[in-house]
Amino acid sequence: MTAPDGRGRCDWALSAPDYVAYHDDEWGRPVHGTAAWFERMVLEGFQSGLSWIVILRKRPAFREVFEGFDPERVARFDDGDVARLLTDARIVRNRQKIEATVSNARAVLELAAAGEDLGGFLASFAPDPATRTRPATLADVPASTPESTALSRALKKRGFRFVGPTTCYALMQATGLVDDHVAYCWRAGGDGTAPSPPPG
Repeated sequence: MTAPDGRGRCDWALSAPDYVAYHDDEWGRPVHGTAAWFERMVLEGFQSGLSWIVILRKRPAFREVFEGFDPERVARFDDGDVARLLTDARIVRNRQKIEATVSNARAVLELAAAGEDLGGFLASFAPDPATRTRPATLADVPASTPESTALSRALKKRGFRFVGPTTCYALMQATGLVDDHVAYCWRAGGDGTAPSPPPG
């Protein structure tokens, strides 16, 4: 699929300008810091059953109401905070997902107390790139993998919620733990930095 700028892109990235920017600037690039990892985990959980464009457009509001995705702050949320968020039309008002975000923040802190960093823990489940074949088309991109299934089980064992194998795989894709840019995408095989635009 080729956009007006002449670059080939993953098919899903061409349906809206928001997607193009997200695809080109963020999707599949490494993230750094616990808050950034936690944000991706939360947003992928909220996306479950919805279109990603809904979450992407509500992202600024999610960042605001969840205190910049600082796990220490979110872990202190109580029933009153949950009730308040359920009245905020700027975000997805799903009680189970909101409550899961609070409990997941507490799980992040428990992980840290055990000497494990969230980003390092998630990255430990990344497959060896040498064992993977780049998808030729979008149809070749899996919904989940053995690695995402193992990650899901490990997270659930540590008290995390809304972290099924499909959600975990989407998280791995979004954070660069796997590179699922299709073969004809200009970002395929990138090292996390955008190459220069083609001449002309």
